[in-house]
Amino acid sequence: MEDILLYHGSGEIVEFPEIRKTKYTKDFSWGFYCTINYEQAYKWANKRSQNGFVNIYKYTENKDLKIKKFETMSDEWLDFITDCRSGKVHSYDIVEGPMADDTIWNYVNDYINGDIPRSVFWELAKFKHPTHQISFHSIQALECLKFERSEAIHEIQ
Repeated sequence: MEDILLYHGSGEIVEFPEIRKTKYTKDFSWGFYCTINYEQAYKWANKRSQNGFVNIYKYTENKDLKIKKFETMSDEWLDFITDCRSGKVHSYDIVEGPMADDTIWNYVNDYINGDIPRSVFWELAKFKHPTHQISFHSIQALECLKFERSEAIHEIQ
């Protein structure tokens, strides 16, 4: 597999990525999140800080790691996100797939809370186009990333 560029939006330059356990779990649980979409990383950086950065990494996949890839939103993807958002831990080093944006996340939350059934979730979500995310969940996974550079998204005063 050839190397690809991944982007991570942050309020700081992240030369050495870390996995941080936080109060709330994300789509694929705790991990270091990147995307192949520069604009998405830019939005993450802009949302988190007035001095945001898009950090750019070269990613080389390691076939020896336990990797889970979701090509599209599916029942398996929805169940996985539901489990992760509910605090269940998985054993994957890397997870890649669609990201539940704010609108889709609201539908996922309604589904998790039992406010809507699975069929209604899919009816609401079918016209939404999720963005991409890839998350790194182990030290071995983080070793697949090589920091290339960072770009400030605002003029630094």
